[in-house]
Amino acid sequence: MSSVVRRWRPGRPVDPQLVIGGLRKGPGDPAYVYDGRTVWRATRTPDGPVLLRLTPYPGVAEVEAEAWGPGASWALDGVPELLGEADSWEGFEPLPEHKPLVEAARRFSHFRVPRTRAVFEAMAAAGIEQVVTGKEAFAGWRMLLREYGEPAPGPGSPDGRRMMVPPSPEQWRLIPSWQWLRAGVEGRRSRVVITAATRAVALERTLELTDSAEIERRLRSLPGVGVWTAAEVRQRAHGDADAFSFADYHVSRNVSYALTGEELDDEGTAELIEPYRGHRYRVQALLQLSGLGHPRYGPRKSLPTHTPGATHRLR
Repeated sequence: MSSVVRRWRPGRPVDPQLVIGGLRKGPGDPAYVYDGRTVWRATRTPDGPVLLRLTPYPGVAEVEAEAWGPGASWALDGVPELLGEADSWEGFEPLPEHKPLVEAARRFSHFRVPRTRAVFEAMAAAGIEQVVTGKEAFAGWRMLLREYGEPAPGPGSPDGRRMMVPPSPEQWRLIPSWQWLRAGVEGRRSRVVITAATRAVALERTLELTDSAEIERRLRSLPGVGVWTAAEVRQRAHGDADAFSFADYHVSRNVSYALTGEELDDEGTAELIEPYRGHRYRVQALLQLSGLGHPRYGPRKSLPTHTPGATHRLR
């Protein structure tokens, strides 16, 4: 299968892994491979599946984008937004007393918030990630993509791994309940994905909106979608630099501890980061890139066991 190649010169250094590395669901993600320089990403577009390869050339501030599949043109048209061209640091100024953030902003000055333009895909991933550890969510994502995803067009990844395009909305809806459970995804989370699949067209229409509050309202109108899930979707699909991950087990504690040395809950952290409104997710992302967070005590928790009748706080 032939590919289409474009070169993008944004006039600034761009590191694809720095910008979109957060889209990878663990090191074994069938839809995302990073080989130390180049990012390979399999995704589904309005025109069909695509495999996108992004190779940076820092010396000339250029990114080479190569794409295979029916969605190639759509994906290549979106490379600038995917790599943060629509994002702006204007109005973001770390407070002097927040020295870790000052350092993170200096160290990762080339970070931009990506915009994938793939709302349902982001919702499906976030639904699977609700209320469980990342390790457990990523294991479920891998299993479901390998079983129900579509082989990515093109040559595959450089390490020989078979890459998979995430299932279409209809394909997600057809996954049997026992397969969800086999993947460790109980009914509470699978229902979020299945419900979103029935409204995939409406979800994609939120890309036409510019009001973040209205985008959040529409996302949260889906049963099972709370503030955390909506924020995760806005971060990934809409490129929203203000979509802070409230209702996460660690994020507020990590951010508040990094900034003040004290662990605060969501309410306390919201007050702390209010001066950064418009850039609150940027604060979160920069501190995460720096590896800063609250100290962990004691042994790591074992992964929880989820049963079909389990109930959880709406995220």
